[in-house]
Amino acid sequence: MSMDTKDGTPARNVEHYVDPTPFNPAVTEEMTAEQERFFQASQWQIMWWKFKRHKIAVWSGVVLILFYLCVPFAEVIAPYGPNSRDSQHLFAPPQSVHLFHEGSFVGPFVYGMSSEIDMETLQWVFTENTDDVQRIRFFCRGASYEFWGLFDADFHLFCAAEGGTLFLIGTDRLGRDQFSGLVYGARLSLTVGLVGVTISIVLGLFFGGIAGYFGGILDSMIQRMIEIIRSLPELPLWMALSAALPVTWSPIWIYFGLTIILGLLDWPGLARAVRSKLLSLREEEYAKAAVLMGAKPKRVITRHLLPGFTSHIIASATLSIPAMILGETALSFLNLGLRRPAVSWGVLLNEAQNISVVTVYPWLMAPVIPIIIVVLAFNFLGDGLRDAADPYK
Repeated sequence: MSMDTKDGTPARNVEHYVDPTPFNPAVTEEMTAEQERFFQASQWQIMWWKFKRHKIAVWSGVVLILFYLCVPFAEVIAPYGPNSRDSQHLFAPPQSVHLFHEGSFVGPFVYGMSSEIDMETLQWVFTENTDDVQRIRFFCRGASYEFWGLFDADFHLFCAAEGGTLFLIGTDRLGRDQFSGLVYGARLSLTVGLVGVTISIVLGLFFGGIAGYFGGILDSMIQRMIEIIRSLPELPLWMALSAALPVTWSPIWIYFGLTIILGLLDWPGLARAVRSKLLSLREEEYAKAAVLMGAKPKRVITRHLLPGFTSHIIASATLSIPAMILGETALSFLNLGLRRPAVSWGVLLNEAQNISVVTVYPWLMAPVIPIIIVVLAFNFLGDGLRDAADPYK
């Protein structure tokens, strides 16, 4: 089929294509139903559907859930107490878990260890005794503890054999189990980020919302305060404020002091982001319409403006949590944060300050592994949540 154009030149032939596939009304109805389901869904449902397509973010969320299960059930998961000592197993190496002994299936077990002191190097020397098979007990009774400070209990997920040992990641210089320390340490190291980021978000949204919506002298005052805080070097400021905490405080008060410090110093970045977004969004038609209809500034900010950049708030929160975990770890590693008898991943790393000790007993660096995993998981989760909350994707 050809036609002449307006200037008289012949147009090129365009073939008329007809799809030979027979019409199926069921497929059309299914597509229409799917579109209606999408259009009728709430914002949170759409966010969930988009988030599920981000596989790395989903698996990161699963990993974080497993880690955070250690927070309420640390006593049940850990086979020993966080400060339980075994004087016969100082700097004991990790015990490998086996399933077969001499070709026959036994189940999860470890071989016993015999220890002696090398009088030349004055170090403990451990040798594995393959004749001593110590089966791991599950859902057992072991070391007693006070669950959540409410009642005494002795139930554990798994325990060492009767009269045996179970050091999955070895022990430290006082014979304290490293695996139990990691489980108990997750309680403080993981929650310090949640509490700190809550303080940071509240302050950031409050000051950023005021500065971006009202502007003027309030904006100038808040910006000058933010510039003063951001001009101070972060780590030395953390160290100075942490060192100012009284040494007579209990570990609980030290913990709350650290979270408040981390939260108070982390909000300026979010406040500036909120301010810049509000400066642009307050000029939108829907924001002006809400003002003309008599909406108060609080309602305009919280109901109309803040939801417009939920994705940025989520991304900032998920990136701030690992930063605060690293901050607490650094302070405790430098002996300026939490201290024994409190247990965190930074406190455990404090045992690995001496490089000569690390070369001989490398398992003391084990707390680095969960820190890396948690930081990466939060970053991947933040990417997925940001993309899911972004209305333009």
